[in-house]
Amino acid sequence: MATVLAFLGAFAVVLAAFGPASAQQWNPFADLSASNSSSDIGFARRWQANPPPGYPTLSPANIAATQKAIKRYQEIVKDGGWKTIPDKKLAGGNNDPAVEILRQRLQLSGDLESGDAWMPQQFDYSVEKAVKRFQATNGLAPTGIVDKRTRAALNVSAKTRLKQLKKGLSRIRQYTSKTKKGRYVVVNIPSAQIEAVEDDKVVTRHAGVVGKVSRPSPILSSSIHELNFNPIWRLPPTVVSKDLIPKGRQMEKAGKDVLVKYGIDAYDGSGRKLDPEKIRWSSSQPHGLSYRQKPGKDNPLGFVKINFHNGHSVYLHDTPSDNLFGRNFRAASSGCIRVHNIEDLAAWLLEGKEGWNKSQVVTMRETGESKDVRLKRPVRLYFAYITAWATEDGVVQFRRDLYGKDGVGSDAGSY
Repeated sequence: MATVLAFLGAFAVVLAAFGPASAQQWNPFADLSASNSSSDIGFARRWQANPPPGYPTLSPANIAATQKAIKRYQEIVKDGGWKTIPDKKLAGGNNDPAVEILRQRLQLSGDLESGDAWMPQQFDYSVEKAVKRFQATNGLAPTGIVDKRTRAALNVSAKTRLKQLKKGLSRIRQYTSKTKKGRYVVVNIPSAQIEAVEDDKVVTRHAGVVGKVSRPSPILSSSIHELNFNPIWRLPPTVVSKDLIPKGRQMEKAGKDVLVKYGIDAYDGSGRKLDPEKIRWSSSQPHGLSYRQKPGKDNPLGFVKINFHNGHSVYLHDTPSDNLFGRNFRAASSGCIRVHNIEDLAAWLLEGKEGWNKSQVVTMRETGESKDVRLKRPVRLYFAYITAWATEDGVVQFRRDLYGKDGVGSDAGSY
C-alpha cells in the first residue's frame, strides 16, 4: 500500500504539468519535479502504462498548431540546428561541459526558458525540469535523466524533425474533416496509444502494444461494430505460419506437442477436430488446417475482443499478460492491438446500450461468460501513423518513426 501511495503522489505532481484536470492540457513550463521516485524503473513503467488523456492526435485544431511548429523549426534549421549531445549519462548534480550543450538544445526546442545561466555546466533543477518536459513530449517517461534513449531522441536533427512535422501535417489533414464532432477511436501506431474521443475531447487514453517492425499494424479506417467477451481465439494466418508451425516442429523433435501444451485445437477443411497426435508438423499438413483456442486465462485475447471490418485480420483486444504496457518500446504484436485497461474502452463503446456499463463489463471478465454484443451504433476507428504534430496549447509532440514511413533515415526510429 505504501508503494502505491508513493506512486500516486509522484504521479499527481507529474500530471499537474498537464494543467487543470478539466482541460488535461500540457503546460510546457509547469512543475515536473515528481519526487525521487521519478528516477526508478517502477515509476517509468507506470508512467508508460497510464498516459494522461491530453489532446486528441487528430484534432482539427492541430492543423494550425502544427503549421506554426513547422515555421518555428524552419527557423531552427535555417540557423544551423542544434549540437549533438555527447555520449554520456547526465543527471541532477552533474557538472559537465555536456550540460551546457544540453541547455542550448533544450532552449531551442522550447523545453528550457532562454537566458544565460549563472553556472551553464551545472545540471540544476531547471535543466531537470526541462529534460522531463522533453521526455514527456517525446513519448518517454519523465525521469529527468538523460539516459541512452533520451540522448538518442535529443540528437535527432532539427532537419529530420522538420520533415516529420510536414509529414504529420499532411497525415492529420486526411482525417480532420471526419473528426470534428462525434465519437471515434484512434490508434496512433508510433505512439502505441489508443484514444477514445468524443466531440474533440479525449475521454480515455490507453497504452497499447502494436505490430512488430517485421509484422506492422496496418493503416486503416473502419468502424467498431461488435465486442466479443471471453472469445475463442482463431489463430490468424501469420501467427500460424510464423509462430505455431515453427514451434510445432521444434517441439515435435523434442517429443512434445505444441497443441496440447497451449490448449489449441486443430480442424481440417470440413471443420472436423483432429487428434493432435496425428498431426505431422514436419509435413505440409499443418498449413492446411485451422486452429482455435478456447476462452480461458491463457487465451491471448484476454476477456474481450473488439471487432471492426478490415482486410488485414486485425482487431483490438485484451491480454492475459500486461507486462509489455510498461515498456517504452511496445511494438511486439503480429499486427493486432493490445489495449491496457480495456474495460474502460469497452464500457465507453457500449454507452447507451441497455444493460451495459463499466460494472457489467467487469462482471464479464470475472465470470468468464462468453457473449457477443453489437454496439447500439458503430463507432469510427482509425489506425493512424503520426510521428510529429503540435496541439492547440502550442506543445510539439514527437514519436519514433517505428516503421520508417517518414523517409528520414533510421535515427528517428532508433530510440
